[in-house]
Amino acid sequence: MKLTFHGGAGSVTGANYLLEVGSREQGGRKILVDCGLQQSGYYAEGENFNAFPYNPRDISDVLITHAHIDHIGRIPKLVRDGFRGIIHSTPPTKDFAEFLLLDSEHILAKEAERERKAPLYGTSDVERAMEQWQGTPYHKEIEFGSVKFRDERNHGAGSVRAMFFDAGHVLGSSIVRIEAEGKTVLFSGDLGNSPPPIIRSTEKMEMADYCLIESTYGDRIHENVGSRREMLEDAVEETVKDGGVLMIPAFALERTQELLYHLHELFEQGRVPKIPVFLDSPLAIKLTEVYRKYDSYFNNDMQRLVRSGDDFLNFSGLRLTLTTEQSKDINKVPSPKIIIAGSGMSHGGRILHHERRYLSDPKNAILFVGYQARGSLGRAIMEGANTVRIFGEDVSVRAKKINIAGYSAHADQPQLMNWLRPMRKTLKKVFVVQGEDSASETLATKIRDEFAIMAVVPKKGESFELV
Repeated sequence: MKLTFHGGAGSVTGANYLLEVGSREQGGRKILVDCGLQQSGYYAEGENFNAFPYNPRDISDVLITHAHIDHIGRIPKLVRDGFRGIIHSTPPTKDFAEFLLLDSEHILAKEAERERKAPLYGTSDVERAMEQWQGTPYHKEIEFGSVKFRDERNHGAGSVRAMFFDAGHVLGSSIVRIEAEGKTVLFSGDLGNSPPPIIRSTEKMEMADYCLIESTYGDRIHENVGSRREMLEDAVEETVKDGGVLMIPAFALERTQELLYHLHELFEQGRVPKIPVFLDSPLAIKLTEVYRKYDSYFNNDMQRLVRSGDDFLNFSGLRLTLTTEQSKDINKVPSPKIIIAGSGMSHGGRILHHERRYLSDPKNAILFVGYQARGSLGRAIMEGANTVRIFGEDVSVRAKKINIAGYSAHADQPQLMNWLRPMRKTLKKVFVVQGEDSASETLATKIRDEFAIMAVVPKKGESFELV
């Protein structure tokens, strides 16, 4: 069994892992786990437009951990370039992916123009991908058939199986377990910041021989998980007092829905004055409808709330702005007001228009509730840039900057270690991925020191034999 890191190594984004079981001559299979966009300063970095380092026609199956673009963004390109196998994910992930990939198509067309290359994919490629996409619920076995193999310990044939477990990151997100050649390999995907307010917490795994673990916050601790709602309350109160605008660049999937839930609570309980809240994201509006479709994936408290008839994703004062004209009309509404818009790292989307208009006024505030990749506009603002460039204009940054790390959908270092802990007696090697260099190296060192397990930070393109 051979594992190659074609993305997600040395970077938070671009997850793309190739697991080869048996040889081609022996009827082996090549299975991809995730096929995401590499992102940092741009929505899509230039390397995304290059040819894949493997032949897409040789890939038998693709397993998707969740629907964020840095995990699914190159799936339509894979299909366009010849992949004809099956794409597997949970049903919510499939539904989210269709909306997210179609939404990204026009942004990627502009990125391709910048790179002077052909577009990454078109809408027909998304349609083709969805025809090849199969939804499988948690804990249901996916059988890939029998594969002949030969290594130092095994000589014969055996089945290749996979299963999804709840990662607690976003609705429908998965930990992927693959069993083959008498070995178990886990792909963490993105692990959640537990306990999440809407979905279930991350499932614990009891054993594995090899494990890939994300490390987005591998060197940090979320100090304010329990107080995130109180910090949001403070931010709203401050906005009301100053008569300003609270801008929230938010990822359309999960972060937006959590914000709506907590704002609903704050307004309904009278903890903050009711002011207009604009959800200025057609994508987030569509994804919120998918949430309503899959309420069986909610945690027990949220399911009870749904059964009571409480629509926690809607409240008095919430305005959904689908059209461009509705978005522009937000400017006519007097402050104080709250604007939630994408994209979450200010790569693009409607949040840029609001940042250009409101960042220069000290009465206003920008609230960060998610990871800001190195090189992104959001990262520059959060780290104190005095001036940023938006739509070719220099915009001064005088608005207050607020960061609520507790809203991150990613596990922090203690949570990552706690997730690994039950497996420490069976693990032969841990691969630390999906983090900036310092975060990945810090987590790898922590794993080696605390669990006495071999932990490595792989390089892009590096391969390992799993024996």
